[in-house]
Amino acid sequence: MARAVGIDFGTKRVGVAVSDPLMMFSQPVGTFNQDGAVDAVQRLQDEHGVDTIVIGWPVSEEGAASKGTARVQEYVNRLKRRFPEATIVHWDERFSTQRAKELLKQGTRPSLRKTGRERIDTAVAGLLLQEFLDEKAGSDVF
Repeated sequence: MARAVGIDFGTKRVGVAVSDPLMMFSQPVGTFNQDGAVDAVQRLQDEHGVDTIVIGWPVSEEGAASKGTARVQEYVNRLKRRFPEATIVHWDERFSTQRAKELLKQGTRPSLRKTGRERIDTAVAGLLLQEFLDEKAGSDVF
């Protein structure tokens, strides 16, 4: 069964998460540089198949395009060239970093409460993917 991948794009770091085979749960993969993230998605494609890539779409609080939208679109174009069969979904990432930080702070073990940038980027990718999976679970898309 093909899986979905979540991506939190950043100019320095890219967080990556993957769904389980039933597309119910998001699992962290890691944080990479831009090339490393594409390679990580390729490994997931080779191992499991990837049919959907959910990428955080940076919009303003009002929902309009932001400064980062063009940079993310360039990365989306790169992903489209590398994974032409995958559906790429732009997912509203407003306030996702704050939500991910809060989730990390709620961890019961001290090691889970650490909020380093790499950990946050991976958590955001997982959060975006989980939101997508939750929304699709209530529809007839899958």
